[in-house]
Amino acid sequence: MATTTPATRPANPRFSSGPCAKPASWTLNDLADASLGRSHRAAVGKAKLKAAIENTREILGIPTDYKIGIVPASDTGAMEMAMWSLLGERPAEMVAWESFGAGWVTDVLKQLKIEANVRTAEYGEIVDMTAVDYNKDVVFTWNGTTSGVRMPNGDAIPADREGLTICDATSAAFAMDLPWDKLDVTTFSWQKVLGGEAAHGMLILSPRAVERLENYTPSWPLPKIFRLTKGGKLIDGIFSGETINTPSMLCVEDYLVALEWSKKQGGLKGLIARADANTAEISKFVETHDWIEFLAADPAIRSTTSVCVKFTDARIKDGAVFAKAVAKRLENEGVALDIGAYRDAPAGLRIWCGGTIEASDVAALMPWLDWAFNAEIAAQ
Repeated sequence: MATTTPATRPANPRFSSGPCAKPASWTLNDLADASLGRSHRAAVGKAKLKAAIENTREILGIPTDYKIGIVPASDTGAMEMAMWSLLGERPAEMVAWESFGAGWVTDVLKQLKIEANVRTAEYGEIVDMTAVDYNKDVVFTWNGTTSGVRMPNGDAIPADREGLTICDATSAAFAMDLPWDKLDVTTFSWQKVLGGEAAHGMLILSPRAVERLENYTPSWPLPKIFRLTKGGKLIDGIFSGETINTPSMLCVEDYLVALEWSKKQGGLKGLIARADANTAEISKFVETHDWIEFLAADPAIRSTTSVCVKFTDARIKDGAVFAKAVAKRLENEGVALDIGAYRDAPAGLRIWCGGTIEASDVAALMPWLDWAFNAEIAAQ
């Protein structure tokens, strides 16, 4: 039982699940080369945008025949653009196991109003992906940012599928090994695993997705900001650095800095190892304390980025009140910021463990979590 405050504090208390912490080495001076006050369509601007695309391809191992575009409105904008542009050619399978996946279900059923089968799982669990009909278009999240679960792999997705797979990978990209041959559309945002700035999304299209875009026109009108084709052909400039609307070149520079930092960590393998090491620190703590558990009971589907835990002590009178009080104590001490569970998720804590977090900071946080739990139990 921790009755006194621990002596060691995390060097960086930022464990938010989005926007996420920047690398420990990051400084504002890193952005000195940003192309500010210049058109993003000038040669220097287009070169930086193209570099962001190609460095993303290199680090994530995205096939050369896949298209990568920078689009507005973060991961949400990229997902909406994909769904509004691609869905409706055939029925859909909507798969959800947390808040954001549930949001995509709502959009398809209530806004696009297309024929769709909905498969859901409770927080901390995932849908049986082997039961999904891949002759339909399948929309799902790879990692449940609000539920602490992830796809263990893409084995359930057949190579000879007729439908498209549309994957929201915003808290998985740069932390998990995504099987590109199983993903036709993939989206993520800069402010997640690499700790970039918000408002920009990435849209990655397989050749199958491009073929759908060029041979199918949705029955509903498409806002200009969603249009990926012109005259029945893909607007290829979007995927070479000519963005649909004006991007922040300061944010672009920040993303480029994060990508270069990623290379120094060993690329994707290094980033995965860092996330695994961070999560291991929490696992060691959970294994030795009987009042806390992972929200995801099955280690095979447990997220290594948005790690969700719950309090299980029988003395707790109100789980939501207790969890919020623990999070508040840690925030007041300046050792952990923004680690409360997502508003729609079960009561508990959510600790970001992506690659920009240092394992030493996660290790330093654990005694403080012990202290805050016991302090709150005593205060009941």
